[in-house]
Amino acid sequence: MPRLKAASDASFKFQNTKVKNKPPQSPYSETGGVSRKVPGRIRNGGGEQKMGYQKYVKDAYKHLNDAEGALLRGIIAERRKELRNSRPIVRLEHPTRIDQAHKYGYKAKQGFTVARVRIRAGGMRKARPSRGSKPIHFAIEKITPGKSIQRMAEERASKRYSNMEVLGSYKIFKDGRSHWFEVILVDPSHPAIQNDKDVSWLATGTHRNRALRGLTPAGRRGRGLYNKGKGSERSRPSIRANRKRAK
Repeated sequence: MPRLKAASDASFKFQNTKVKNKPPQSPYSETGGVSRKVPGRIRNGGGEQKMGYQKYVKDAYKHLNDAEGALLRGIIAERRKELRNSRPIVRLEHPTRIDQAHKYGYKAKQGFTVARVRIRAGGMRKARPSRGSKPIHFAIEKITPGKSIQRMAEERASKRYSNMEVLGSYKIFKDGRSHWFEVILVDPSHPAIQNDKDVSWLATGTHRNRALRGLTPAGRRGRGLYNKGKGSERSRPSIRANRKRAK
């Protein structure tokens, strides 16, 4: 019987050693629930995609009172001194909450500006009568104004910068004495605004003094136009048209 030659290392080959590529994992498990998310990332099929900058800012303010928000609380504590010593209306170069500013249409371009407005906190400061009624009928507590202090902040910014229109506003800080809002303002006569398809509607001439007429998001909320369905019949066409019975 002929002898078999030993296979050399060069001629020796492994068979069936190829490992097939695993299919991309779905973000949904077999039981129907969503798989666990990696912190700071969004799963999209098999790949991973980072979140945007505004998402991180929004998440940081969301967990401001948690243990992980200690650094941001320290920054706000230092900023608090500047807010209390500043003027009631201050024009800013950049918004403090970039995520909230972009929510209302802010863009870092010519024609846009941000104003910080300080409004007093508390009630209507009604004087206490000295005579003529029982104490229960003095009517010095629980008297609220017909508009929110956020609308007041927008109106004051609109009056200060009369050539600009209010796009929206958001709260940045409050304490026992004051509230601070940042108001997004747009110059409708600027060429950059007139050529921008997103905000060129402000240059049509029919949106003058929109903050004073309650056409901003805060104004529409105060007029009850965000309420729909049963119970909101007296909010339309306006509160005054329904003899002020909607509030």
